[in-house]
Amino acid sequence: MAKIAVIKTGGKQYKVKEGDTLKVEKLLGDSGAKLKFDTLMIAETDGSSIDLGKPSLGEKVEGEIVSQGKSKKVLVVKYKNKTRYKKTTGHRQDFSQIKINKIV
Repeated sequence: MAKIAVIKTGGKQYKVKEGDTLKVEKLLGDSGAKLKFDTLMIAETDGSSIDLGKPSLGEKVEGEIVSQGKSKKVLVVKYKNKTRYKKTTGHRQDFSQIKINKIV
């Protein structure tokens, strides 16, 4: 039976299963680096068993970094009415693409 897990990284929570690839906030390490993630919940896909952490179960999900990169540019515009003020800046957020290898 397949397992699903809820992991926490970068201040966000992600629902994952083995073989998933996802983009998360930048993690330290090069491509191919092995990682362990703080696990909040593990469950069977048919719902027969559920393990909930209070607050976590420990590092029970293993993965690896596939690549590092930057997302597309987001424009930030500041504008003040009637004062001839307009300022435009751009921002590109760093991310890590990870692959989930194993859920213990």
